[in-house]
Amino acid sequence: MANERLRGAIVDLGLTLDEVAERLGVAPKTVERWINDPDRKPYRRFQYATASLLRCEVSYLWPDERTSAEVTASGNAELVRLYPHRSVVMQTLWTNLYSKATRQFDLLVYSGFWLTEDATFHRIVKEKAADGVPIRFMLGEPASQAVAVRGEDEGIGAAMAGKIRNALINYGPLFGLPGVEFRLHSTTLYNSIYRADDEMLANGHLYGVGAYMAPVLHLRRVPGGELFDAYAESVERVWESARPISSPADWEGTH
Repeated sequence: MANERLRGAIVDLGLTLDEVAERLGVAPKTVERWINDPDRKPYRRFQYATASLLRCEVSYLWPDERTSAEVTASGNAELVRLYPHRSVVMQTLWTNLYSKATRQFDLLVYSGFWLTEDATFHRIVKEKAADGVPIRFMLGEPASQAVAVRGEDEGIGAAMAGKIRNALINYGPLFGLPGVEFRLHSTTLYNSIYRADDEMLANGHLYGVGAYMAPVLHLRRVPGGELFDAYAESVERVWESARPISSPADWEGTH
């Protein structure tokens, strides 16, 4: 059965399939499939974009989807605490977070240099590696355009690349530990993300200031929530595109 609600909402606004497709950035055939094939629902981001364009609830266009109020309520439940900036967060929050990891231990940053000097963090990494927990470090590619831009954004220029190199040197003793992997990425980061299992800290990036002055979201995955997973999926995308390295000196490899 065709999605007549979707078809009707498009008609009510006087739009054509071509116009809808153009505004959503998809092919007209894709919109046509959304209407004619109930099993071909759009990805969640396109559901929201379509609902916004047509001034409808997602749950009206696709009745088996939750309302925006339900999604919002779940998202609020995922937020453990909001810190106005990283500098007011107790250092032990990071180490306590990672000390509970049993399945996933991810760190996505440009340099995250402040954490490289924490002896407790180093000890936790070694203990978790010995326990068989997979540990993934993702740092910025020092010579990449993304790192150069972030250095300019923070007002420290080339010092950003230097911080990454120094961070890699500090992490030297962790290279080669079982289950510990390091990769360099050239991604434009909007958040530094620190994840342990179903809990994470997302440190936003703001133009003109260092990450230590940007907000931190403490998130915990809850059933039905989408906020945690949105950040977690971005970590996976960076990991897939990042370059593996086997020693601190590998940053001098292919850029």
